[in-house]
Amino acid sequence: MIDRVVARRYARALIELGEEQKNLDAIVKDFANLAETLEASPELRAVLDNPQVSRAARKAVLTEVGQKLGVTPVVRNTIGLLTDNGRLRAVASIAVELREEADRRAGVLRARVTSAAPLSDVYVSKLTAALEARFKKKVVVVREVDASLLSGVVTRVGDTIIDGSLRARLNELKSALVPQ
Repeated sequence: MIDRVVARRYARALIELGEEQKNLDAIVKDFANLAETLEASPELRAVLDNPQVSRAARKAVLTEVGQKLGVTPVVRNTIGLLTDNGRLRAVASIAVELREEADRRAGVLRARVTSAAPLSDVYVSKLTAALEARFKKKVVVVREVDASLLSGVVTRVGDTIIDGSLRARLNELKSALVPQ
């Protein structure tokens, strides 16, 4: 819970800086890339989580990572601030909060669409249009593949779940056929 509160505070500050400097999209993208990089590298996380590594050394490592990723100066400074304040574990949460707040301010909804197999671009564009008509906002579709679905699509938009999976259809059929 504390992590989310901290993440929200940093995200709001980054949003304000991004809007002021007119580079909000770059900040959001850079922070997401940083979070993905930290998540993808167990070795990097091991160094950053090691209490025997000094803050100065952590800062130097993160500065180099930031340079390789080509992050904006605002993100680079935020990385330094997070290191100084011992808040590096909040990077992933900050990236999520930052994305959500930027989307909210832009009037954008993110739909996570999970399917058994990769979806065609034609299908995704039709789905996007249907979701935009339903929610009356611009929708960005994030695709995921989960072979355990067998067939169909599960769409999550905020707290709304639209379950078009084979499993859900079979459960509906079972409920209709089997007396309670």
